Amino acid sequence: MRLLTQKTPANAGVFRLGGPRSGIIRRSPYTRAAMPLTIEPFEQHDRACVRLRHPRGATADISLHGAHVLSWKPEPARERLYLSPNASHQPGSAIRGGIPVIFPQFAGRGPLVKHGFARLLEWRFAGLQDATVFGESAVFELDDDERTRSLWPHRFGARLHVALSADALQVGLEILNRDDSPFAFTAALHTYLRVAKLGSVELEGLESTPYEDSARKSAPMPASNAPIRFEGELDRIYAATPRLLRLRDGESTLRIEAEGFRDTVVWNPGATLAASMGDLGAGEHLRFVCVEAGTVVEPVTLAPGERWLGVQRLGE
Repeated sequence: MRLLTQKTPANAGVFRLGGPRSGIIRRSPYTRAAMPLTIEPFEQHDRACVRLRHPRGATADISLHGAHVLSWKPEPARERLYLSPNASHQPGSAIRGGIPVIFPQFAGRGPLVKHGFARLLEWRFAGLQDATVFGESAVFELDDDERTRSLWPHRFGARLHVALSADALQVGLEILNRDDSPFAFTAALHTYLRVAKLGSVELEGLESTPYEDSARKSAPMPASNAPIRFEGELDRIYAATPRLLRLRDGESTLRIEAEGFRDTVVWNPGATLAASMGDLGAGEHLRFVCVEAGTVVEPVTLAPGERWLGVQRLGE
């Protein structure tokens, strides 16, 4: 079945180290006046984690298992991400909720384990770094080893940048080709956003974009010309999407912006599928929607020495 037409350049977000496109390494347009952040190590479910804290009270929790963002609170009592109470935190399993890192394969679109291996492995915490495209951010690292090369025979470096301001969370996935030949991959940030009342939620910004309906055997669908509402199972891939989306949940509005990622995946399992999922459960679908920044329709191809960077920003 033909995939939806990709209108943006196939290698958007790609740059070569020291090359003519290295100018893309610049301070993010989202970066605000610097304020010192602090890092607090802790354990959750016997997993090493770090808490990124902003002086004005905002926090973000990240597990080294999968470099998985577990929590984002702009204020101490207001959680913006959804984490399933039934999520597994066992070695080799994926955590249900938060922001899973999808690399080097989206879903089952290839020979690898669903959504790739990056979310299943332990990452290294490289500390707070201020010489990044985001200004000061927490940096997590994953490099190829014998295990990854047995699954995917390429030498790579992956970095996850997590930047926190008083009212925004910024997550950037960076991939470097350390191999002697090109490789191709797909990637996404599988973001679970907590909602108060699913029946009143609307996602704005994709009204004019056709989509692939994964819940209906990947059927190509025309643009809906209306905001997305979540009624029953919904699983859609929107190609070449606008940079800015808005999630409206009653009186609350969340801005969702992406750069480098070309596509958007929107998902909610609905009641029947949620009840059948051991790490989710009956009724849990009412508490979240997934709005994923992704490059999933057309793979990114990196030549030796090239990097790719995809960024998602959540802001109030």
